[in-house]
Amino acid sequence: MSNGPGAGIPAVSTAILAMSRHLEVRDVLKTIVASARELLDAEYAALGVPDDHGGFAQFVVDGVSAEQWKAIGPLPRQHGILAAMLHNATPERLADVREDPRFGGWPAAHPDMSDFLGLPVADGDEILGALFLANKRCPKDPPSRGDGCRFTEEDERLLGILAQHAAIALTNARLYERSRELTIAGERARLAHELHDAVAQKLFSLRLTAQAATALVDRDPARAKDELHQVAALAAEAADELRAAVVELRPAALDEDGLVATLRSQCQVLDRAHSAHVTFTAHGVRALPSAQEEALLRVAQEALHNALRHSGAGRVEVSVTRFGQGARLRVADDGRGFDTRAVRRAGRHLGLVSMRDRAGGVGGRLTVESEPGKGTAVEMEVPGG
Repeated sequence: MSNGPGAGIPAVSTAILAMSRHLEVRDVLKTIVASARELLDAEYAALGVPDDHGGFAQFVVDGVSAEQWKAIGPLPRQHGILAAMLHNATPERLADVREDPRFGGWPAAHPDMSDFLGLPVADGDEILGALFLANKRCPKDPPSRGDGCRFTEEDERLLGILAQHAAIALTNARLYERSRELTIAGERARLAHELHDAVAQKLFSLRLTAQAATALVDRDPARAKDELHQVAALAAEAADELRAAVVELRPAALDEDGLVATLRSQCQVLDRAHSAHVTFTAHGVRALPSAQEEALLRVAQEALHNALRHSGAGRVEVSVTRFGQGARLRVADDGRGFDTRAVRRAGRHLGLVSMRDRAGGVGGRLTVESEPGKGTAVEMEVPGG
């Protein structure tokens, strides 16, 4: 790849556009690293976001396989050349990183690196991370790398332009995630308030009904028995509300565990909490863009809520399978079902409109199949990334 003035600027423009397409921090970091490596035709690229304890909160690499990265071990610390870029905001361009006095070696499984180019990614005075590349590729891949393969001053200039736009993209992604966190926090507070009101109302009715049963025990045992049956029903409803509170208010574990593990865990909780048997299966599912995984999770939760609270189902089956480069979610129950044409006229019944909006928002498609007495199946397909 040629990265002279004629080819460099269009390539930088392509890289900047690629970064601007993402809103999730992790996706932005991966795009920055891949764009930098391709732009300067390097064998390896990495970007580290520092934490407050001398290490890295996030560290993204490109050019290293998942198996290699796992073998390398724990994330690096902020020392040597990485520390220089993070603490002094200084670019580093070295013919051989191994000969630099600050070089402290690397783990046994780490790939061998020689020529090195690193720049801080900064937003004003705040250093957001360190972006670096290693092993400039030779134009014709000769046996000996030689002097002609080193990073140049022009490479440093192009990477500097990319780093400036990377800072903007990363800052925007952080603001987006913070905004989403605040939205989720507000939604959780609203939900908690609604659940509190629902449970309080059930318990109030429970207390009144129990008092009525007590008053009727001696003079009208038959009516007292009916009231006690009502007490049992109200207690069961209150328990359902509390179980819903536990499940709905748990923070989603998508960022840590991924879609499959998060859905499996939630289905296991629901299976224990409800009389209906809830099962989960997954086959061939790959990691998806964060927005798509979140949309799939929210649609699954809504469909499960409908099946368990409104359908009278004895069995609910949840599955996620590979669908081209993306995934297909299916939530099917054996409940009472409904007339889909009547629901469409009714508008937002069962949250179907919000589910379709979630699917459409990530380029996916939602279908609902149901008939009275024949259960319901909700399917959502997303294209992947």
